[in-house]
Amino acid sequence: MTKPVMLCIGSASQDVFLAGAVLTPECSHGVCYEHLKLGDKLSVDSLTFATGGNAMNASVTFARQGLETHFISLIGDDPAGQAVLNDLDNENINTKYVISDPGFTTSYSVILLAPNGERTILNYHGEPLSSREENFHGEEISGNWLYISSVGSMSLLIKIMKEAFSKKMKIAFNPASYELKYIEECKYLFQYIELLALNKEEAQMFVAGKTAKDLVVELSNSAKYVLVSDGPQGSVATDGIQVVEAGMYKDVPVLDRTGAGDSFTSGFVSQIALGNSLESAITFASANSTSVVTKIGAKSGILKYGTKIDKMPLTISSI
Repeated sequence: MTKPVMLCIGSASQDVFLAGAVLTPECSHGVCYEHLKLGDKLSVDSLTFATGGNAMNASVTFARQGLETHFISLIGDDPAGQAVLNDLDNENINTKYVISDPGFTTSYSVILLAPNGERTILNYHGEPLSSREENFHGEEISGNWLYISSVGSMSLLIKIMKEAFSKKMKIAFNPASYELKYIEECKYLFQYIELLALNKEEAQMFVAGKTAKDLVVELSNSAKYVLVSDGPQGSVATDGIQVVEAGMYKDVPVLDRTGAGDSFTSGFVSQIALGNSLESAITFASANSTSVVTKIGAKSGILKYGTKIDKMPLTISSI
């Protein structure tokens, strides 16, 4: 079987991770804080530069699974933008339609990494793709699958999805916080998508349900594949026929949770795109995100094709 071509559209950023005992959180009434006294000059134990962003993280998962991957984003003509391009080139990801504009600044994040793997993120968002909406003429939207999360404009998102749908591309939609402010518009987009990925709280914005399984069943009328994650409680997926429930893949020491959600969702999409079973897809997604949290940065732990994946307990039922 010819492997599908994946197109990822969305954000890319440079990330700098600062870690050390000085960032040990203090907790009160179930809420934890990193206390940094104004005016102090504090030393950290480690500094790590990486790149990330939801669509960039997903593109690396696809590329490492041996899929031809194309990427579209808007970056500045600056050192952070060059770091993004270098990492994409190193992963053999096609950047023909990445827009580099000297008038913009690339998204940049400073992540204050606590010893328990939790983090506080200071993010400069940069310019959304909607700032260059006139650059989208249609020819750049091509391939077998479109993976899209956020482009900073519902009108541009609708335009891109309609173009992809007209070309018979399968669309995987993982709405971000911007899109989730427009629930009705998101519901309108469901008619175009093949795969919908949400966490439990996000899914409850669209349908009623107490459990992830309830939500997946309710959303099965919205897309062929639905994936709902529920943090440490695991995840549930359906293809409209079966429902597969998965718990935790492995209990591993957590170094950094950055990118865990992206690696989970894109891991699932990669296996569905490859024609693998629902059970294989949710197992690989769980393994991919588990690997990511053991490394600093959103992409270091993303699994490569051929990595041995252990079996995990699954509960399978009919919808």
